Amino acid sequence: MIDGSQTSTLAIDYLAEFCFGYPFIMSWYWITGSLLYWVIRERNQPHFSHPPTLPFIPFVSVVLPCFNESDHLHETIEALMQSHYPNFEVIAVDDGSSDDTGKILDLLSKEYPKLRVAHLIENQGKSTALNTGLLLAKGNLLVCIDGDALIDPHAITWIVHRFISNGKLGAITGNPRIRNRSSILGKIQVGEISSIVGMIKRTQSIYGGLFTVSGVICGFRKLAVMEAGLWTPEAMTDDVDLTLRIQLKGWGASFEPNALCWILMPETLKGLWKQRVRWSEGGAQATLSVTRAIFQSNAYYLILIWANFVISTIWAFCIVIWFSLINIIEIINDGPYDIYRNFLPQWWGEILACTYLLQSAIGLWLDSRYEKGVLKYFGWLIWYPLAYWCIQTCSCIVGFTKAIFRPENIKGKWISPDRGIR
Repeated sequence: MIDGSQTSTLAIDYLAEFCFGYPFIMSWYWITGSLLYWVIRERNQPHFSHPPTLPFIPFVSVVLPCFNESDHLHETIEALMQSHYPNFEVIAVDDGSSDDTGKILDLLSKEYPKLRVAHLIENQGKSTALNTGLLLAKGNLLVCIDGDALIDPHAITWIVHRFISNGKLGAITGNPRIRNRSSILGKIQVGEISSIVGMIKRTQSIYGGLFTVSGVICGFRKLAVMEAGLWTPEAMTDDVDLTLRIQLKGWGASFEPNALCWILMPETLKGLWKQRVRWSEGGAQATLSVTRAIFQSNAYYLILIWANFVISTIWAFCIVIWFSLINIIEIINDGPYDIYRNFLPQWWGEILACTYLLQSAIGLWLDSRYEKGVLKYFGWLIWYPLAYWCIQTCSCIVGFTKAIFRPENIKGKWISPDRGIR
């Protein structure tokens, strides 16, 4: 017979195995997938500053949604105008900004003939601004960036190259790089982009699809966006929502690491928390909205992406439950709970730590061809599990809960982010 105490102990043991084992399995999944991507697609590619010659030069519309971006527009537009791609326009959409964004855009449009400006009377959200840009776009290929992003001169060429090379691609995500790194959080995020985000996108690309493009730098076929029903105004994370719906329409989505874009990220705990909660809420909202469609479609690779999201969310809840149960038992027994009662759990911590460090080193190495000196941030990534896993776990729970109880038909309005210490 197994009494209640033994049952509780077994439950905690199973939770511990899942909480330690899942990150271990996924880490090797990302490592294997990203190395496979490197072997197949990256190893023999030219340097990102020497893109291949295109067989023809299609017209590209760069859509730039803006909300209160007066501090960044000059450098963002200037970087766009320095693009080496010869055949493009920029459509900047001022989404009812309360600062001087509209005035600055109008002045810049007189300086740069390629720049066209649209003004929305009131703030309606990024998705509405993107839809406005698409409707005004002359090109059949779209490149979308944020109002504070600095796009690399060769990024548009690389995105166009991928579209020309594969007529089934409907969405392409670029390779965002952190440009503000004056704090510990900023330095950690430099490594996160490589060892976590970059490896996930490589792996998902090589196995068939993406959970999301990076909204700060991405490309779309106009036809694919229109078939998917345009951007959803109610979406909290427009990039996740559209990426999933485009793939449900039979289009492919992939990662183009040569399409670089330099971005600003939060460097305060408050700003980071708000960003990650919004990402988690938006990801859950988008995933839940297409769950039935995924299982009714023939896009079987999306089931793998869906399962990864669901299991990751369950893992976050299990982490909190596991720690809570241990604390309760310690209070009841008036003593510490021995979580290392056999050989395997005792060594899991060390094995998981070594695996994480290996993953971080490989991720930084893969991205070292795109950013010189990025390997020096390996030391800062040691702090990533302590600082970020706690934030990610809690923000996942909060974001998922908010998505469950979020009222329908509420527009996903802009949330001005923490742009870091500059």
